[in-house]
Amino acid sequence: MKYLLLIYFEEHALTEAGRQDCYQESTQLAHQLKANGQYLSAHPLQPTATATSVRVRDGKRFVTDGPFAETREQLGGYFLIDAGDLDAALDIAANIPMARKGTIEVRPVIEIPNLPTD
Repeated sequence: MKYLLLIYFEEHALTEAGRQDCYQESTQLAHQLKANGQYLSAHPLQPTATATSVRVRDGKRFVTDGPFAETREQLGGYFLIDAGDLDAALDIAANIPMARKGTIEVRPVIEIPNLPTD
């Protein structure tokens, strides 16, 4: 089953050196997952200042700067994995470096037939 591991943390909590260490450690984890056949994708996100939100209400598009909601922690990146079950996904989530500073939300992915693939 596919799981999306959403990485939430306070985006200003890391120094640049801390951010680079996190990227290096996350890259090592991605290689471990790839070797186990569990890696599908992973990427950090640009800061929330670069975000744009889109809503459609009554057929009209509304575009606003920033993320959907102001929160203490922001969505900072993700891992998309293939894990045997929720327990396996939780074990992987616990190994994401930012789990030590923020929160990793683990969400099963609904696979819709006939979506385009790579």
